[in-house]
Amino acid sequence: MLSFIGAIIIGLLAGLVAKFLMPGRDPGGFIVTILLGIAGALVATYLGQAVGWYGPDQKAGFIGAVVGAIIILFGYRMIVRRAH
Repeated sequence: MLSFIGAIIIGLLAGLVAKFLMPGRDPGGFIVTILLGIAGALVATYLGQAVGWYGPDQKAGFIGAVVGAIIILFGYRMIVRRAH
């Protein structure tokens, strides 16, 4: 349970960093970007555990979470732009 909470906290910070690294107007604004960062950290945590980079009780590192957040933010922007 603590690794899940840790991943959320890292994801919050990763979402902030991803927003600064990928400036621009995001549909949904700043809050959605932070939520995507949290999702990126959770995805990075579970993919890292599946691949063997992290142990069962370890969360994604900050850099992994930022990379996950940037990937999810990029995908989100592509999907939302196609819809408009």
